[in-house]
Amino acid sequence: MDAITVTDLVVDRGRRRVLPGLTFSVPAGEVTGLLGPSGSGKSTLMRAIVGVQRVRSGTVDVLGHPAGSPTLRSRVGYVTQAPSVYADLTVRENVRYFAALYGRGVAEADAAVADVGLRDAAGQLVADLSGGQRGRASLACALVGAPELLVLDEPTVGLDPVLRVELWDRFHALARAGATLVVSSHVMDEAARCDRLLLLRDGALLADTTPAQLRTDGRSHDLEEAFLNVVRAREGVTA
Repeated sequence: MDAITVTDLVVDRGRRRVLPGLTFSVPAGEVTGLLGPSGSGKSTLMRAIVGVQRVRSGTVDVLGHPAGSPTLRSRVGYVTQAPSVYADLTVRENVRYFAALYGRGVAEADAAVADVGLRDAAGQLVADLSGGQRGRASLACALVGAPELLVLDEPTVGLDPVLRVELWDRFHALARAGATLVVSSHVMDEAARCDRLLLLRDGALLADTTPAQLRTDGRSHDLEEAFLNVVRAREGVTA
């Protein structure tokens, strides 16, 4: 069963075509990585998936409904690159507020704060946090709703290696419990942590694959080198 189905998706920004007609699906209950360099169209695609991006043509279906449908509001969580929390509230107050919107309790809110490593900073105002901490506070606000689909735009940027590992463990625990996650990154070493990979470059989908298959197709155990080999092979065919 697929949680997301994208068909012939075209997105323009002014006179520039950002996404030229993407078609792919995202399996339910897995962690799918959206990988590619900055400017490859990852954030635009994620905005289309959550229904906040104007599209030129094509369709995006999410959990059996058109992206952005009102029925999806409580079923889809979205964490943007820019933290989306209230600066004049504490971490705890932010997460408890979003928990209340989702019909969750204090215990679930406090657990979400702990899950992102902010237990010790729970009483601090968001305005006083570092950029990385604010991003984690946003993530906690999304996690507390226990969404069926969680869309995360570069959630591990600026985090220390230990916390990155802990968050990825959390992502996979959510997937094992039945959630679907789409996680974007421009860091290729995170590709190995995904069940499936969508590789973007200049808005084009280079591959819909798995880490193991990417190593095979790219003729390298190193995923970054494998990705580069796939890019070079594609550019060679195009030329």
